[in-house]
Amino acid sequence: MPDSAPGFSADRRLIELAEAVRADPELPRAELAALLAEHGERPAALTERAFTEQGAAELRAAALQMGALLAETDEERAAGALNALFAQYAAPPRLSRHDGHPWHLHVDRGEQAGWGEWFLASGALALSRLLTEYGRIAWGACAAEGCGRFFLGTGPGSARRYCSTSCATRVRVAAHRRRKRAEAAGPV
Repeated sequence: MPDSAPGFSADRRLIELAEAVRADPELPRAELAALLAEHGERPAALTERAFTEQGAAELRAAALQMGALLAETDEERAAGALNALFAQYAAPPRLSRHDGHPWHLHVDRGEQAGWGEWFLASGALALSRLLTEYGRIAWGACAAEGCGRFFLGTGPGSARRYCSTSCATRVRVAAHRRRKRAEAAGPV
């Protein structure tokens, strides 16, 4: 299965893959492979022979499943969903150092795991790490109407609701304009 490169971020890979598949549920195999390569996956693991159309279909389905979890706002439900993913797809954790990469943790079933199983196990590990590190859900789907993009909210301060400052500003400005219109209209 895929490897991780130094400086690799399983969190970022999860968000970007889930977002790409949310935006295009039929994202072609080659585009998925390119996205995986951007996140440090070995070229040999991404050839058409190693990363087949069936593997791409499994990965797309897993990314859609993770997308539902990325939109979850309740910590208890998120923790339950992560535990269910671990129960179904994860193997006992193991430390791995290969292909010149530093030590890192794997919870997938190794070569027996398909692309979807690998993504669900590694994604569950990434989100579980965030939940335990921040003590809250540190990811989400943008609350701005018409957006819904996935994001990581790992910065300081309270939990984020928007994927970007432009979405947050757009929502704030729209709310301000509604209030001004309501004030101008007077009491009803």
